[in-house]
Amino acid sequence: MLIGLTGRNAAGKGEVAKYLQTKSFYYYSLSDAIREELRARKLEVSRESLIQVGNELRQRFGPSILADRIVELTRPDRNYIIDSIRNPAEVATLRKACREFKLIRVDAPLQTRFERTVARRRENDPMTFEAFVALETREASGDPMSQNLDEVEKLADEILVNDSSLEELRPKIDVMVSRLLTTAQRPGWDQYFMDIARVVASRSNCMKRKVAAVIVLDKRIISTGYNGTPRGTKNCNEGGCPRCNNLATSGTGLDECLCSHGEENAIVQASYHGVSLKDATIYSTFAPCLMCAKMIINSGIREVVYNLDYPLNDSAFRLFNQARVNVRQLKLK
Repeated sequence: MLIGLTGRNAAGKGEVAKYLQTKSFYYYSLSDAIREELRARKLEVSRESLIQVGNELRQRFGPSILADRIVELTRPDRNYIIDSIRNPAEVATLRKACREFKLIRVDAPLQTRFERTVARRRENDPMTFEAFVALETREASGDPMSQNLDEVEKLADEILVNDSSLEELRPKIDVMVSRLLTTAQRPGWDQYFMDIARVVASRSNCMKRKVAAVIVLDKRIISTGYNGTPRGTKNCNEGGCPRCNNLATSGTGLDECLCSHGEENAIVQASYHGVSLKDATIYSTFAPCLMCAKMIINSGIREVVYNLDYPLNDSAFRLFNQARVNVRQLKLK
């Protein structure tokens, strides 16, 4: 799960993040990328400079750039708390990255937040109520390429009110996060196996297209395969396949292709290790070609689940239908 934090100055986002780190959440702040940029430029890190350089980065690289950089650091087996979300495009990126992303708006009354700002005595913080309000007004809205808290707050899934002490805030956090975690949806079996197939595809050495398949029986993976040149020969990405290395037009020069397909390799690997595929299901990142369709049918596999269409598979689908092999498409992002 990714929990994102947004809210106004001194609302308590940092305290929420700090507390969740004690509950095994990993922490990132979108403003960390801005701080790195400031350090590279040998500029002072202040609230003013963070706002200015953050908006500059969004203008140069797009409004989601800070979230894009953080998403690259996350892993699917961990829970994260992500602070300093200030642009709607950042929210969109985090939602796309994780189906269990939740945006929390941390809120507190204006006067309370001003008093906290004065009490913490940070350098460059506004020390008068008028200056505090002026800074907040400037942060509240902006164009699509800059900081825009007004629009981000409208996207919040939850509101966490922090209008008293930390002792009263922490039980509220416990209740809210426990509810979010217990209602989180884990992936279904189809998505689980297809996600694994997409990871297997990353091992492919093919220059043209990375494809993989996993074969499953009774919800247990019994074989995997990805496309590439045969065992003991030069890898495709090392010049092993003339067709792929010449970047042949799709559908042409197939008689020169030395790469075995992902489904083919999964079936051959099962045979190599003496594993029966009778009544199994094969999950493939692409729809099987005619050659692989024949192998699938003859191996005893009874169901094919694929993610993306392959442009030359009409004959394969007709053959599957004749052989009574069930075929389903599972579209994933």
